[in-house]
This record gives sequence, C-alpha cells and structure tokens, in this order.
Amino acid sequence: MDLFDYMRENALRQEAPLAVRMRPQSLEEIAGQAHILGKDKLLYRAVKADAVGSMILYGPPGCGKTTIAEVISRETQSDFCRLNATTAGKKEMEEVIQRAKENFGRGRRTTLFVDEIHRFHKGQQDFLLPYVEDGTIALIGATTENPFFEVNAALLSRSRIFELKPLAAADIAALLRRAMADKERGYGNWSAVLTEEACAFLADAAAGDARTALNALELGMKTTAPESDGCISITLSVAEDCIQKRVIRYDKDGDNHYDTVSAFIKSMRGSDPDAAVYYLARMLYAGEDPRFLARRIVICAAEDVGNADPMALVVAESMAAALDRIGMPEGKLLLSQACLYVASAPKSNAATTAIFSALDFAAQTTAAVIPPYLRDAHYAGHEKLGRGVGYRYPHDYPGNYVAQDYLPETLRGTVFYAPSDNGKEAEIKARLAALKAAGEEKHGGRKT
Repeated sequence: MDLFDYMRENALRQEAPLAVRMRPQSLEEIAGQAHILGKDKLLYRAVKADAVGSMILYGPPGCGKTTIAEVISRETQSDFCRLNATTAGKKEMEEVIQRAKENFGRGRRTTLFVDEIHRFHKGQQDFLLPYVEDGTIALIGATTENPFFEVNAALLSRSRIFELKPLAAADIAALLRRAMADKERGYGNWSAVLTEEACAFLADAAAGDARTALNALELGMKTTAPESDGCISITLSVAEDCIQKRVIRYDKDGDNHYDTVSAFIKSMRGSDPDAAVYYLARMLYAGEDPRFLARRIVICAAEDVGNADPMALVVAESMAAALDRIGMPEGKLLLSQACLYVASAPKSNAATTAIFSALDFAAQTTAAVIPPYLRDAHYAGHEKLGRGVGYRYPHDYPGNYVAQDYLPETLRGTVFYAPSDNGKEAEIKARLAALKAAGEEKHGGRKT
C-alpha cells in the first residue's frame, strides 16, 4: 500500500457514511441472520472451517449481503475483489480474473464479490462460469431479486443459495445503540444521546433495513443543534423528521411486488377482509398503480367468488369504471369497498373450473358435430338440410324449460359446471338438479 492508498483509506474511515463505518468486522458482530449464521448453521461452520465455496446471497436491501461477503473474505484470508454489476464491463472482469489466476498460482484464493449480480447479462455470467467451476475464484453474488429467475442455471448449480431476511427491529435497535457507543466508528466520543423512543421508532420505521436506520441517525446527528449543555439529543420528533415516510419494501418489478400481490389475492380468496385491505393499503402506500389493483379485484370476483355471489363481479366492475372517472386519492375508497366485498363474499371456483375444463375438451374434440336441431335455421331451405328441425323452444313449455340435449352426441352426459353449496350457487345447484330430475322422469329416466 502506497502513501496515497493509505491516505485514501484513512479518509474513508473518517468520512464514509455511518452505515459503512459501522459494518461488522466479524461474524459475531453481524446482526440477525441467525438462520444461516448461527453457530450451528452451515454458513457459519463453513466460514470457520475455511471451506467456503461460491454462493448467492439473496435478500432485501440493508440486510447485510455486502457485510457478510466482506467478513467471509476477511475470515478466510482470501484476496477480496469487488465488482458492481451495474458498472463493471468486460475489461474490469478480465482484470479480476487475471488477478485471480496469479493468486491461484501463488497458492492464494480469490473471493469475487459481485453486487447486484442480477444485472449481469447472460454473457457476463457465462464468462465467470469456468473460473467458478475450476476454483480460480469463489464467487459471492448479492441480489435483491429472486436468483432462480435472474441468475443462469449453470451458475446456480455451482453455488449455494442463502436467503437473507429483513432485520428484526430489535437487531436494528442494537445496531443504533452500538453506533452511539462506538468511539472509533460511531459517536462514542460525541456528547450525544439517543432516546429509547427515538431508537425504537427508527428501528421500526426502517422496515428491516439497517442502512436506512443508520442513515437517519447520521442525519439527525449532523443536523440537530446541541442543547444548552452541549449535548445533541436525538428525540422522537428528531427521528420522525429524519424518516419522513416509513420505508416499505416494494419494487414494482421485483419479488416484493409479486409477493404482496400474491398475499393480497390469497387473502381475498381466503375470505380475510382485514388481511386483504391491509395488503391493498400497503401497495397503495408504496405507489402501486390503482388500475392494476382494480383489475386484480375484478379477476378475483370472477375466479374465486363466481356464482356464489354474482354481485361481486358487478361491484368490482363498477369500482373499476368509477375509478377511471374519479381517479386518486378518492379512488382508494372505491378500491377498499370492492376489495372488502369480494373478500367477504361466499366463494366458489366452479365457473373457473368449468371454462378450463371446457377449453380442454374443445381442444380435443374439434370434430364433434353440433346437433342438427341446434344449428342455424335463419335461411330459406334450411329444412332440406335438417337445420333446426326438431328444436324445442323452451318458452313454449311450462316453466320455460324442456328436456333437450344440447351437447354434441359424443359428449352427452359430460359435466363441466358443478355448482357448489355456497351462497347463491346453492340455489343454482338445486334448480339444475330439479330440471334434470324432471327431464329424466318425463322421458323414462333419460334426456332426449
């Protein structure tokens, strides 16, 4: 290390953001992630045994992916190289691999940390593959996106996948207290106090992201004037100013989007209006397109409520139309009403099952012949072709019903729609059963 490198590192230690300065230096300092870093867990044992291979660290921002990679490199004493997939090009990748080859020849291992590895295109990921396979590098990829969607299967097969969880509020609170007490990296030499109320608020509002909480604490420390005794006091009001809006994990193109939407739909389907409106609010808070939410409610009304309560679709569709006219913010009232109606309604997917079953049959029976008496008879000479002959007009019979076969002969007796016993569909089921029984009785136990 030359003088300039030394001066640069020293400046970084002094001027780097608090979240960077407070990064743990050992496995024992890492907050949370006990499911993979507990002393009896695989990753902890592998690091201590100096037997770490390639891996993908998958989790939300601020949960410790970069920190874990740096600690692993430090504890295994390998040469730590770092690339950011958003900026690294072919030249940088080739330089790292050349460095790793030289290390390999000298008997030293190289750990390559690729931040946001999901940003690497297929060619870049394929470039790393042979060097991961032959041990030239131990790859640690970090991603906020599901690696099974974003990372090449070949690279995944040569790596272990470790999913990191958002940090618990208690873990973040402990990090904040450590930052206030640390005399080298934090504010231990400052005349300052972080109240318990402020600490709890920051830990909770950060929503599992340690970086967010530490950044807010740093902002408070830098912008709050000392009191008469010279002490900086980070109170609840100061903390609230430093985080104007609580963090919510929601990327419209990522896992959080799909996970939240999935929970929203499943809550409506599961008849839990409280959970459904919570996930609706969570998505609205995060800035989700209200028209997208409206479409999901309409689909759920048809797919999961169906004929158990036909009004659900009417309510949902009316909401969608009104939302286009009214817009936001009042549109959230419409979304809430329709969401709660659909969630509270009796459920049946019989109509959904019917169409998918019928589609399967339609694809397999394209040659099935429509009965002649059901075919079009709105032209002269139709009788000569047998079109419409023998058709029974239901309104000419008592109850506006007459027993008659409507399916092609090869499909007669096939049932696509099996109404449930829920809500309005129970009435539909009873009526269809009664019509069927009446038709069979009139025609000697069979339909005509």
